[in-house]
Amino acid sequence: MLTPERQLIILSLLKDKGVVKLQELIEETNASESTIRRDLIQLEEQRKLKRVHGGASLLQGKRTEPSLSEKSFKNLQDKINIAKAAASFIQDGDSIFLDAGTTTQQMISFLEQKKLTVVTNGITLVEPLLEKGITTYLLGGMVKGSTRAIIGRSALDTLKTYRFDKCFIGTNGVDVDFGYTTPDPEEALIKQVAFELSQEGYVLADQSKIGEVSFSKIADLEEAVLVTNQDSENIQNYQQHTSIKVVTT
Repeated sequence: MLTPERQLIILSLLKDKGVVKLQELIEETNASESTIRRDLIQLEEQRKLKRVHGGASLLQGKRTEPSLSEKSFKNLQDKINIAKAAASFIQDGDSIFLDAGTTTQQMISFLEQKKLTVVTNGITLVEPLLEKGITTYLLGGMVKGSTRAIIGRSALDTLKTYRFDKCFIGTNGVDVDFGYTTPDPEEALIKQVAFELSQEGYVLADQSKIGEVSFSKIADLEEAVLVTNQDSENIQNYQQHTSIKVVTT
């Protein structure tokens, strides 16, 4: 079977299923494992798919954004592990920005530092922060229904009055060429400014975000420390572009 024909079969299976395993591709094409792996590498370089552990998946749409409830249960254990690692970078007395998001929300249960001050644009983060007795500031502005993030000019103006030791930001995409991206330009702007106002910036991204590109750019890779888990096959490609904290448990 010629390479173009084999790769068309791979893309067709992905279109039907969203995710396919390496063994399934081998059986469908009657090709060797090494041949299929080369095909996947080529197709990934052409931005037609994303390699994942044991196979491949479709890339997300540039404006595709799951709802908060959908995000909450996706890759939950990965998010918990990443959140725990991220929380360990905070010191007593820090003033931090916590982005609206499911991974940043998971950080809260691990915050045991003294005299913390947290600013957030995430409505769902407020109650857990208050239950921990943490001094909390919520930005004012328009509430985005799907993510419960506060966005808009008012939120941006308020955010600019603060300065942070550290910020912790969620993202929908992490890519060597396009950096950190997210579907909504207004959310991207909040994240951008939080980076600018912080001495240290951290991006929290589970393996499903690696290799994805969304509509709106947040920052270049080198502008933040990437906190992610170890399951991504191509994470080593990112290590020459940014500092990475790889979570192994």
